[in-house]
Amino acid sequence: MRKTLKEIAVLIDGEVIGDAGTVITGVSGIKEASQGDITFVANPKYIHLLQETGASAIITSRDIASSTKPIIRTDNPSLAFTKVVSLIFPEEIKHPGGIHPTVILGKDVSLGEDVALGPYVVVADNASIGERTIIYSGSYVGHDTKIGCDCLIYANVSIREKVSVGNRVIINSGTVIGSDGFGYVHAEGIQQRIPQIGRVVIEDDVDIGANVTIDRARFDKTVIGQGTKIDNLVQIAHNVIIGKNSIIVAQAGISGSSIIGNNVTLAGQAGISGHLTIGDNAVVAAQAGVIKSVPADTIVSGYPAKPHGVAKRVNACVQNLPRLYDTVAALKKKIEELEAKFKK
Repeated sequence: MRKTLKEIAVLIDGEVIGDAGTVITGVSGIKEASQGDITFVANPKYIHLLQETGASAIITSRDIASSTKPIIRTDNPSLAFTKVVSLIFPEEIKHPGGIHPTVILGKDVSLGEDVALGPYVVVADNASIGERTIIYSGSYVGHDTKIGCDCLIYANVSIREKVSVGNRVIINSGTVIGSDGFGYVHAEGIQQRIPQIGRVVIEDDVDIGANVTIDRARFDKTVIGQGTKIDNLVQIAHNVIIGKNSIIVAQAGISGSSIIGNNVTLAGQAGISGHLTIGDNAVVAAQAGVIKSVPADTIVSGYPAKPHGVAKRVNACVQNLPRLYDTVAALKKKIEELEAKFKK
């Protein structure tokens, strides 16, 4: 598809600086882009790439006054570029259609209009799947589970019994929702399993990455709030409550009964102990180990996690340990020399 910069600017409410007639035929990242592509810069530390990219045009913030190449200035370059990709260069993915003859349906299953089920999908008794939902091959839907409309569930996803999935939810391959929570009691010399009889609720517009595990609650429910986005390889334990529009990045782990607020970011490999609260708008940095609740509007990092400013000072001190060791060793030697001198 071919569009001029002027046409693209209208779609994203942007301002063209430079040749508005520049023709765009593709989209790409700023480092990979070539002639005919449009790209974007959102992070100020990559501004220098404006002069280096092979792209024909760049979407930028309104802070950028000029460039050697044509630009479109916008309020949110990342969002604007996303609109360009989806509106002008949409994904060409061919999803399954219809009900494949190898699908196994249990008793009293309810399927909405235009539901698509790929090869070897299993839907257990009393499950319901909403209109236009697509389920790829090899996936399992447990009994009494309800899946909403316009969902996209990729291959080999397991959604166990009595799970509720909202509308427009995306679940990537290998994810397991509703697995038993990790609950045992040590008695008579062995670990005895505690029954996990609760459920999982996934609200509308949630995205779940590949190989994510979301455990069912022990009694009540584990909840993933509306609009929350979960990266690959995340573990969410029983009775966890995650609020709306939060971001959970790869390999993060949330222990049982913790509450994660709205608009929270848990960066990669962050670990949250059980029965804690992470307040609204908080940010937990990568590899942070949280062992105490985090107030709203706070950034924490390190292990154990502490306010980010404190953690940076601690880290700076740690980096100076080799020099400090040398200084102490030199002082020790000097003291020993002085003591030997005064003993004479």
